Amino acid sequence: MTLFQAIVLGIVQGLTEFLPISSSAHLRFLPALFGWEDPGAAFTAIIQIGTLLAVLIYFARDIASIIGAVLSGLLKGKPLETPEAKTGWMIAAGTVPIVVFGLLFKHEIETTLRSLYFVSASLILLAIVLSIAEWHTRSRMEKGLRGLSIGEMGWKESLVIGFAQAMALIPGSSRSGVTITGGLFMNLDRETAARFSFLLSIPSVFAAGIFELYKTRAEIMASTENIIAIAIATVFAGIVGYLSIDFLLKYLRRSSTMLFIVYRLLVGTALLVLLSTGKLQP
Repeated sequence: MTLFQAIVLGIVQGLTEFLPISSSAHLRFLPALFGWEDPGAAFTAIIQIGTLLAVLIYFARDIASIIGAVLSGLLKGKPLETPEAKTGWMIAAGTVPIVVFGLLFKHEIETTLRSLYFVSASLILLAIVLSIAEWHTRSRMEKGLRGLSIGEMGWKESLVIGFAQAMALIPGSSRSGVTITGGLFMNLDRETAARFSFLLSIPSVFAAGIFELYKTRAEIMASTENIIAIAIATVFAGIVGYLSIDFLLKYLRRSSTMLFIVYRLLVGTALLVLLSTGKLQP
């Protein structure tokens, strides 16, 4: 991987990790379009550490409040005493599905499911599901019903969103896309769904990144070029990821996700056309 490729892939990761358009899809088909080698699922997981740092910095106050409340609740023997403590435990519960499915289908995620046919199908099908979730949200708004805040969420909402997050293991799904979709179906407003989506991503992204970093340490340390490429991609992913979080939260305060739905449909369809004409290999 050249330095230029590392920078491009880092920017793509940071830009697409938080927008509901799938970072794994873009990191899979863009290298194929440019004639570059597939960076692989491990590379994607490692540079997600950059976007994880973006979440930690952007939501530093919320995270500190949640961790403090959880620890305080444990010391007092009242783990669910405050809304912040409850949020912490709901994030933990919502993380369980992706851990279980990630371990069960690890081989398929890293091989079969990286086929561009699966990527294009995920982009299209989950765009349709997100459009249904948007219709549900608009119907509620037209009736004057207010969306739930994170503090008003219950275990049912967190587990449903957690199972939705497990769908992000399929390249092309989009972690933010499926969790925002789950949140909208569970009657969260758009901004709250995105905010909970980002907080929910912290444990699983951290675990996956550290695991892949440890597993591939020999390959990474094999040359200075490998170390520099990973580091550069991770830094760019973090910087652009921070800007993407800020953009999406502000955007969803006044707009729907329709822009991203249309984009997913166009990209998914374009991929199918390129695959059917032999311009891309699956």
